[in-house]
Parts: sequence; structure tokens; C-alpha cells
Amino acid sequence: MKKSDRNEVSSRDGHLAERFLEMMAAERGAARNTISAYRRDLEAYDAFLATRGLGLKTSGTGHIRSWLAELEDHGMARTTAARKLSAIRQFHRFLHGDGIVTDNPASVIESPRRSRPLPKLMDQEQVVRLLDCAQARVVKAKDGKRFRALRLHCLMELLYATGLRVSELVGLGARMAKGKDGFLLVKGKGGRERLVPLSGKSETALRHYAALLPPNGKWLFPSHGGEGHLTRQHFALELKGLAREAGLDAGRVSPHVLRHAFASHLLEGGADLRAVQQMLGHADISTTQIYTHVQSARLRK
Repeated sequence: MKKSDRNEVSSRDGHLAERFLEMMAAERGAARNTISAYRRDLEAYDAFLATRGLGLKTSGTGHIRSWLAELEDHGMARTTAARKLSAIRQFHRFLHGDGIVTDNPASVIESPRRSRPLPKLMDQEQVVRLLDCAQARVVKAKDGKRFRALRLHCLMELLYATGLRVSELVGLGARMAKGKDGFLLVKGKGGRERLVPLSGKSETALRHYAALLPPNGKWLFPSHGGEGHLTRQHFALELKGLAREAGLDAGRVSPHVLRHAFASHLLEGGADLRAVQQMLGHADISTTQIYTHVQSARLRK
């Protein structure tokens, strides 16, 4: 480590922190920014211990927990606290590994649990604007552009009607063009199959699009690419273009956001949580319950 990079941790145990940082740089090749971040974390940890008459070498498990609690009291994000704890863990592991201390007080400390972020959502009016814009493209499209317009409209209607994962949607087989009594049979994560109901509008869009498909094809949304079907990335790009045309913020619109909108709008309409779980293909209902938190947040707002 260059002398210019050193701004030593100032305490009676500061030399131990500097030895640790030198080891991270020399043996593990840690980047300069990483070393700087670890130094700041150790300085803050050292300052906390000093107020209790302790040093870096004499702290225990309870002191680390108290430090984490203080970070939380000051409103620090859990992700940031987890990163700081990682630095402290590695430091104590270094002390123990080098025989400087007889135990590692950080070995039993769990990382702060990360709260699951609420999904980005679109309201029903915004979704309707997207669908209307896709329909308007179909009406205006001529000749070769008509197929692409019908395909995008079909993708949009199916996605909002079913809440499929984008990989499930673009990977639908051509046999799904006929549907079965208003349902799609979808193979999701882990090979699990589920029946997903179609809306009247999505069935109509599917029928109009499928009329232009070549016979005996393998995919519902075929492509000349290596996968043989439309890619997730291509659909996402088309969707963002549609969002801009509809006057929406394209940065906040994606296939996954539409999947969130499907689930949220169903629950707003009084749908059963277990039914929504089955349609989304969630193995655990706790994953689906995030949408109930979204509804609570909206009600509070």
C-alpha cells in the first residue's frame, strides 16, 4: 500500500487495522476504493468502541451487536450496515487467524436482514394507455409492419392477462395459439406446470396474431435468432418504445413491471391471494404477499 494511501486508524489498536488493510491489499488484491471503505468502517467501529473504553482487540460479540443496533438507530440502510459488518467480520477473522486473539467474536453475528423492496408498479390507467397504443399500431400498420404490430399487441395482452414471467411468455409453444377452453398451459420454474386463464381481449389478440403464423412452427413467437423464439431483451426494447409512444416514462416500464401490475390489480379487485399465487407460479405464498404490502402502502398514502 502506498504511503499516500495511508491515513491510519487512530487508536491504541490502530496498527492492527493497518496490518489488516495491508494484508487485504497485498494478499487479496483489494482495490484502493475497497481499502478506503474498509478503513472508514474500521474507524467508525473503533470510535464506537472507544466510547466504551474498549479497543479493536478487546471487543466482543455483544459490542458488535450494540454497534449494529446503533447503526440501525441512526437510520442506516440494512444493505449499508451489512457491508460494514462484512469489513468487521473480515478484520476479526484476520486477528483470529494470525493468533492475535484467541477467538472471533464476529463469527456468530448474522447479517442484518435485507427488507424486500416493494415492486415498481403501474396504475390501471397507465396499462390501458399502453394497450391502447399497441392496438393503435395494429390499426395503422400496413404490409410487413402488420405482423410485428400484431405480435407486440398479442404479447402485451397476454402478459397483462396472465402475469407470466417474460421468459415463460416468449417461450410459449405454437400449440398455445389455439388455447384450451380459455386457458394457457405454462411450464414454469422447476418444470412445474400451471393453467393460467385468458381474458377475452387476450384471446382475441392471440387469434388475430396466430392467423399470420406459419403452419407447423415450434414457437408462438418465432425468431431467426439462436433460441428460435423472440428474446426477452428484444421484447423489453419493443415495450420501452411503446411506452415512450404512449407518453410514459420508459425507464419505469418493463415486462416484469407489467407482471407486478397484473398481480396488484387483481388483488385491488378482490382476488384471492392463493389464486394469484397459483397464476404467478410462486412456489411460496410469502413471495406473493409482497403485493399485499404494496396495497397497504397505497392505502396509507
